[in-house]
Amino acid sequence: MIKAYVRTEEAFMPVALETEQLSSLDRGSLLWLDLLSPTPEEFAAVEEALRLELPTRQESEEIEFSSRYWEDESGIDINTYFLVRQEDKFHNETVSFILREHFVVTIRFSDQRIFTEFSRKLRLSPRSFRDGADVLSGILAMRVDVDADILEVLSREIASLGRRYSQSFERPREFLTHITDYEDINITIRENLSDKHRVLSSLLKSTIISETLKKEFSMMIKDVNSLIVSANFNFERLDYLQNLFLNYLSVEQNKVIKIFTVMSVIFLPPTLIASIYGMNFRRLPELEWSFGYPLALLLIIVSAVLPLYIFKKKGWL
Repeated sequence: MIKAYVRTEEAFMPVALETEQLSSLDRGSLLWLDLLSPTPEEFAAVEEALRLELPTRQESEEIEFSSRYWEDESGIDINTYFLVRQEDKFHNETVSFILREHFVVTIRFSDQRIFTEFSRKLRLSPRSFRDGADVLSGILAMRVDVDADILEVLSREIASLGRRYSQSFERPREFLTHITDYEDINITIRENLSDKHRVLSSLLKSTIISETLKKEFSMMIKDVNSLIVSANFNFERLDYLQNLFLNYLSVEQNKVIKIFTVMSVIFLPPTLIASIYGMNFRRLPELEWSFGYPLALLLIIVSAVLPLYIFKKKGWL
């Protein structure tokens, strides 16, 4: 799908275009051309109408920095991560920005709410956006705000996880599943923010971007830096919870081992006495005693109770 935002009398009119309509598109009034999951035919039509070369999906997803940001005399090409949520999972999806002259072209392969919200903002305050660079700045600023909201929610969930499980780890598998899920989400957000940081740093060095916009990008990069600090703190908090869980398991295992140790010590003297009187020798003095058997039982009981008394008194039980 192709949607063009064209300036008409101090306002912007979004127009959904078919491939054959691109040839009649007025480049002079074009501010933003948004491509959502474009077909090869739409790719070719846009390239011909605007006389530019668009990156394919495979090219836009390259991880080398030279593929993520490119600037020359004709304009700026940017491939940057946008955080996408599907059910309870997050993943980074590349969105491409091609800044040329006074307009910008965006290429994305999923329907993201932020573009709908920015489209509404563009229609409500058209005077705030003079050219494509302003659109690029506005979308990135809105994306950073959304990332901040997501990170704030994640931080609250991690904090509630700690409060919920710090008193008792009765469901260890569930707890470890939560830890793993939150670590995956935090890693994805951290990668997203690092990519944003590199793009914003490059825009600050650009010779095409105006000084006014560079001030806005400078504020964005400060926000991104603070979000990276928050993401790193989430990693530390998750490590703390994991260590707390492992310490709890260690204590519980020590309790079990302690019980077995105490039981083995308790039954060791009775076992010794029973072993002595279970020997098959003809000459055992106690064999002829009338009270030999009760005496042996008494010794067994005393030898079992005495360690219990000593352990209780010492506070070992």
